[in-house]
Amino acid sequence: MSIPDPIPLLETRQLTAGYGRVRIVHRVSLAVHEGEVLAVIGRNGVGKTTLIKALMGILPATDGSVRFEGNEITRAKPHQRARLGLGYVPQGRGIFSSLSVTENLFMGERIGEAAVTPKNYERIYGFFPVLRERGHQMAGSFSGGQQQQLALGRALLGRPRVLLLDEPSEGIQPNIVQEMGRLIRRLAREERLTVVVVEQNLDLIRAMADRCLVIEKGAVVAEILPAELADPAVAARYLAV
Repeated sequence: MSIPDPIPLLETRQLTAGYGRVRIVHRVSLAVHEGEVLAVIGRNGVGKTTLIKALMGILPATDGSVRFEGNEITRAKPHQRARLGLGYVPQGRGIFSSLSVTENLFMGERIGEAAVTPKNYERIYGFFPVLRERGHQMAGSFSGGQQQQLALGRALLGRPRVLLLDEPSEGIQPNIVQEMGRLIRRLAREERLTVVVVEQNLDLIRAMADRCLVIEKGAVVAEILPAELADPAVAARYLAV
């Protein structure tokens, strides 16, 4: 008897979404499993950020479906998806610059259903020591890389099972990118965290992703392995402006 495939943790079927009557994402079907890192790649303006927003419920689906652990969540609001176990770090990170690092982290306590304990904070500080060391510092004075750590730490306080990341390498020094890739891989391995990440940085994609979905004009046109992006012709085909 064959063993059935596990149910995807997050899945879309023919998902369509956009802004008003303007459709940006066209019939996208994807499936990611526990502990997997899926990179959504493609040129600028092809619908990658729209897809992430539709997964989080920030933009409503106009057709198709979104499922979490096999259950329909297509009409669920963003806060409902967050309580189910979806975390989100938007492009630009979305931190509160005029609040301290610790105050920003406090915001993460409201994300999930479970109460946040000191143990949760110790877990976050284990991944991001700078957040403990500079807890009283204004978040706006952090470097881009430190702000991304703060945004990740805040999202992780809600104990998500799926983390949606939009361009995490934006505004980050190149020498920090590889470190971020290793961190995301560590989270996937140690926390069994599933990650869907929109990204264009080749080094980061190769360092963290298990596979890549290529988006063109709002539709999935290919699935490739990150190692294939080492070929300049492949990278130019899918990522060049």
